[in-house]
Amino acid sequence: MASNMIPAGYMAKRVIEKPNWSKLDSVFDIYSVSKCMSTDFADYIDYWKHNGHWLFDSPEIIENLGKDNSIDMAGVKYFYYEIYELEFHENDRQWHRYGPEGSFLTKVKVPDNKTFEGFDIVTFSCGNRAECSPLSCNGLADEIKTNRHCLIDSFEKAKECLESGMFSNSEPGPYRIFAVYSLA
Repeated sequence: MASNMIPAGYMAKRVIEKPNWSKLDSVFDIYSVSKCMSTDFADYIDYWKHNGHWLFDSPEIIENLGKDNSIDMAGVKYFYYEIYELEFHENDRQWHRYGPEGSFLTKVKVPDNKTFEGFDIVTFSCGNRAECSPLSCNGLADEIKTNRHCLIDSFEKAKECLESGMFSNSEPGPYRIFAVYSLA
């Protein structure tokens, strides 16, 4: 695991099984950070309970948001994310510092129990909310080795894929690397 990962927050998602586009028998479902395939539990932005990474500081905040707003939470799966401290800019092929949106309090409660599932590479052309996960959204998993959740198994491999240009011409960056954990 990369030592420069920082707590980013939580999300509840409706995980989809392997999409029709994938030719890979190894992909079982999609644990992407973006909402393109496995959607978020709700269109949560208007509730203004998210943190500076546009995620949530604890699962309890998500659960309370669901209860307080009569959101159907049946079948959602909870995830915890950590994010690499640098983002990759394709135009100059360099890593740059960034941080959470400062106008939102970000105080992530790190879970006691979490299961590491892999790394996702996510686009942030607007700079705030996760946009696309090209491994699943653009089908790059057909060219880049992924695990059963359409994630890359090692940080080093995720970083190498970005630096070698494997994500070029998929979606506009910059790109951020997330460690994806499932919660029981």
